[in-house]
Amino acid sequence: MKRIYSIDFIRGLVMIIMALDHSRDLLHVHSIDQNPTDLSTTTPILFFTRWITHLCAPIFVFLSGTSAFLSIKNQPDQDTRTSRRFLLTRGLWLILLEFTIVNFAIWYDIHFQLEFLQVIFTIGFGFILLSTMIKVPPKILAMIGLILIFGHDLITTLPPPANPVARFITSFLFAPGLFPITSHLTIFVGYPALPWFGIMLTGFACGQLFWLPAPQRKKIFWQTGMAVLILFVILRYINIYGDPSKWSHQKDALFTFLSFMNVSKYPPSLLYTLVTLGIMFLLLAVMENVTNPFTRVISTYGKVPLFYYLIHWYVLHTIMLIVVFAQGFHAADLQFGAFLFGRPKSPSGLPLAGVYGIWFGVVCLMYPLCRWYSAYKSAHRDNKWLRYL
Repeated sequence: MKRIYSIDFIRGLVMIIMALDHSRDLLHVHSIDQNPTDLSTTTPILFFTRWITHLCAPIFVFLSGTSAFLSIKNQPDQDTRTSRRFLLTRGLWLILLEFTIVNFAIWYDIHFQLEFLQVIFTIGFGFILLSTMIKVPPKILAMIGLILIFGHDLITTLPPPANPVARFITSFLFAPGLFPITSHLTIFVGYPALPWFGIMLTGFACGQLFWLPAPQRKKIFWQTGMAVLILFVILRYINIYGDPSKWSHQKDALFTFLSFMNVSKYPPSLLYTLVTLGIMFLLLAVMENVTNPFTRVISTYGKVPLFYYLIHWYVLHTIMLIVVFAQGFHAADLQFGAFLFGRPKSPSGLPLAGVYGIWFGVVCLMYPLCRWYSAYKSAHRDNKWLRYL
């Protein structure tokens, strides 16, 4: 079975958008002291700079599940034990990457004072869980995934346990949490396992749709996307269930719209998941059988997402250091530790326009690297280790 072109395109698109968020985190002059979704202090352009990147994690996790399904089904001679071992080893590999290469890339802290359990970790843990469910029918997996997506908001409304061990377990499974382990080590659960696993399970179950004829699956994706977005609008308007942040009337129509769209990512609320995956389904429908020079360029990033993810962090963080040194700061001014990127305490960084310029430059720089690695993987399909990067 050939690669699914629409998956590569959409995955490439969200990888490009993701780099914008990381560029803002590392380089925006107000990234440390200004929350872009705080309607009392944000601007519309800053809000949408952050909001558009909400698409990245749920689509990436969903398509990770879909790709796992297609990878397994694309190996007809592969038995269940081999498939289970692949998912398990890939999951462990991603968790190892998260604790080492990824965390260093984010913080540039050689002492690893903060271990951030984020999207790579949650995908890895999801693969491990999925490896134990490989023989469960896709319809059952879809039901479990939807129960997690629609029901986990009920859990997050409960007060956290007083016992520290129970609180960590609850946080790990359901809600973000910060846990100082020692004076020099803090663990931050940013992506709790079960809500994101629900998204992965749903993506895995939807993998069977890609075995349908293209016109049929295009119709299904279009209908599903519209239904999901309509459900989002209805539930959001009712303002009772689906997100801890309620929308409200603001100073003008634009900011009221921003309030309506200001859904919660940590953990991924039902409404956050509905609006992002609804858009994804529409993109899958639109991109079916669409091939042109632009889509081929974007798809290049989507063919090697983990390679892109790892390299772009190091490129961006190195650029951040170049910028702060160019602004007159010295090595002694750099601040490392929990939630510190190495940025000096004094105002440093670039205005939003500069952030966009850096983002565009990094995306362009990554293209030849991704193109080379994609070609290398295609030419060495017999090397099974390449499936892990």
